[in-house]
This record gives sequence, structure tokens and C-alpha cells, in this order.
Amino acid sequence: MEILVIGAVILGVLFYNRTIDKEKFIADMEPLTSKLIEDDYEFLVYAKYGEDVDIKILARQRMLIALIAFAVAFVMFNMSGTASFDFGKVLLNTVFSLVIAILLYKSQYFSLKRFYKQHLHEIDIMLPYYLKSLEILIQHYTVPVAIAKSIDDAPDIFKPGLRQMVEKINAGDATIDPYMDFANLYPVRDSMRMMRLLYRLGLGSQEKKQERLMMFSRTVSNLQNKARETKYKERLNHMENQTMIMLVTTGLGVMIIILISMLSMFQM
Repeated sequence: MEILVIGAVILGVLFYNRTIDKEKFIADMEPLTSKLIEDDYEFLVYAKYGEDVDIKILARQRMLIALIAFAVAFVMFNMSGTASFDFGKVLLNTVFSLVIAILLYKSQYFSLKRFYKQHLHEIDIMLPYYLKSLEILIQHYTVPVAIAKSIDDAPDIFKPGLRQMVEKINAGDATIDPYMDFANLYPVRDSMRMMRLLYRLGLGSQEKKQERLMMFSRTVSNLQNKARETKYKERLNHMENQTMIMLVTTGLGVMIIILISMLSMFQM
């Protein structure tokens, strides 16, 4: 353990004196640390924080916190040990420290996952309104161009998925896969069906496009109606809950007042 502490102190001094370039050291470690980053981590970060956040900085912070947690846990586990070296105990403490570091490293990812799942309901309601604005653009542009032009005005949570879709289409993928990948990123009601309709809009002649656009428009309008009904039901349920809370609170208040009055009468 003494060797580990001395090594950490020496490394810290080298960083402080700029004998070792900290930024270069981190950059050299990135090929290794990038393998530890989850496939959907970038998408989840953009979905929560927007596209202005620096993914590399967040990833470095995750790694740094995990390394610090490992070092602190390792030192604490081995502080109350015997003077003699016990390899088995050190190995077991190393495993425990590693587990703590991994859990801490994964905690940010799990938090992003929870945030995304909690907002799937909002995505379900927002999707029809986004598709309606996209429908207007499709009347004047091809589907890929309309999608690209819609990104700036799209809800922030859709922007990462839309950019991925456009990048795949521009890279030459003319299949339905980019559209299905978008639907898989946002697995809400009718997202798969709407992406299939959107893909078919880009196929065939102009006459077929008009027919498919009418079908697309009717479907989007139906989804909008469902979204409005959902919003109305949510408001109604919220009002009912508030009314119930008010009635229960009032009833409890009246009962307390009656109980206090009865106790006062008995004391007389």
C-alpha cells in the first residue's frame, strides 16, 4: 500500500510541476477509456443536456471520479491491516475497490437512462406536433432535406436522433434503417409506423408522393388528436387529485377542530 501511495504522490507532483502534460496524458488514455463508454451514452447526454455539452469532458469526469473512488476505497480498506503483507486480503480489497469504482462510474449512465425513460411520455406527446411541422416542409422539399431543415426548430430531445438519421442518409444509406433507428431511439406509440410512412414518402413518383403525403397527414392528425386527449385527461386527473386533496385536508381540519372543541367541553 505504501508503494501505491508514494506512486500517487509522485504522479501528482509530476502533474503539478508540468513534468508530465496532464492534457496529453488524458488524451493518450482516451483510446482505452473510450472503450468503456456505452454505445448510447452520447445520445443520452444530448437528450438530457442538449447538444452544447462537451461529451469528452463529461466522460473524463466520469473516469476521474471512478479512479479517485478506487484509490480512496483501496487506501481505506487497507489502512486497518496488520504490519505483515497479506496478499489475499489486498487482492480482496482491490476487488471491493474496483466494484465501488465501477458502480460509481455507471451511476451517471443509469441516471441518464432513468431521465430518458421518465421523459418518454413527454416524447410521445411531442412527436405528433413535430411530425406535423415536418409534413409542411415535405410539401416543398424531399424527405431527407425536410428532416435536415426541421432539426433547428425540433424539440431539443429529438435533435440528437434526427442528426444521426440525417448523417446516415447523407452517408448513402437509402434503406429504411436510419428511420427505424430513430424509432428505436424513441420507442413511443406509433413511432415505428410513422417512420415507415416517412420512409415511403421519399419513394416513387411525385403523384405517389402526394397520395402518401395525404395518408401521412391523416395519420399525424389522428396522433395529434390522441395527444390532445391525453393532455386533457392528464389535466382532468390533476384537477381531480387537487380537489380530492383539498376535500381530505378540509375534512381533517374540521375533524381536528371538532375534536379540540369536544376535549375543551370535557375539561370544563
